[in-house]
Amino acid sequence: MHLRKLAVVAATVGALAALNFAFEYGVGDFQINPYYARIINLVGINITLAVSLNLINGLTGQFSIGHAGFMAVGGYSATYLTVYHGETLAGLVGGTPTGGVGSIIVMVSSLSVGALAAALAGLVVGIPSLRLKGDYLAIVTLGFSEIIRVLILNIPSVGGATGFTDALPITNFFWIFSVALLTITIVRNITNSTFGRALGAVRGDEIAAEAMGINTTRYKVTAFVISAALAGMAGGLSGQLFANPLNPQNLNFVKSIEVIVMIVVGGIGSITGAVVGATTLTILPEALRTVDQQFPGLRMVLYALLLILFMIFRPQGLLGRKELKDFFHR
Repeated sequence: MHLRKLAVVAATVGALAALNFAFEYGVGDFQINPYYARIINLVGINITLAVSLNLINGLTGQFSIGHAGFMAVGGYSATYLTVYHGETLAGLVGGTPTGGVGSIIVMVSSLSVGALAAALAGLVVGIPSLRLKGDYLAIVTLGFSEIIRVLILNIPSVGGATGFTDALPITNFFWIFSVALLTITIVRNITNSTFGRALGAVRGDEIAAEAMGINTTRYKVTAFVISAALAGMAGGLSGQLFANPLNPQNLNFVKSIEVIVMIVVGGIGSITGAVVGATTLTILPEALRTVDQQFPGLRMVLYALLLILFMIFRPQGLLGRKELKDFFHR
């Protein structure tokens, strides 16, 4: 069984490496359009964000609007390490931060730091706030997200209001989708574990879960920390993506709402639904850009209208709480 798992991991890494090579250098005379490549990369980052938030809002049944804050903490921490210490880290193996083994060391280190920083932020917010429920929890997480954004605005070493423009563009297709697959695997394993069943009990009836001896606060805080760490990795990837510097204005509460809409459209509680929702709502606004060419300003009106119609006719989301496997085992 272990050999089989190792073979699957090796095959996945090989496939991602091959796809990354195709993205970077093309195949024969075929070269992927940089615009399409950027959209695909954003899809991968949004999948990580949506699946990680689904751990809190879907599996645990809490309502958090602070994901942009965790993304910001992780993103700025990871990028800070790369910008100010990347050369030193890459020098340990005689390389540079932008190529070869050096870039691997820098990328792994920066994502690890981003995940750790966001996890600590999740712990700081989670311990006092997860005793709250519903709207109260939403307000606390929203406030945290805005505090982080305002603090970043006043830190010159990370660019302040102008954004972290010194970031090195070392993120690529391989890292983005490796983290996305890692996030899916982690959340899936949690869902199918005893820990996940306890989180499901908390979602179903928190009072009944406590009566059965489940420490609901501890379980909720743990889920919050894991979700925050994964969001931090997404932030690290986003901040070091080519021509996509971190900017506090892009990490406000609107970003958190966007991620929530992704999991609602896909189906709250469904990992597959989160993936589908993130993919759909990343591509849809870009696909509607053709409308702007004929009717400037109409694109976002149509986008909002489509969301309204979708919520009216499919309020449970595209997949509800179903997973991909449910469509093959009837």
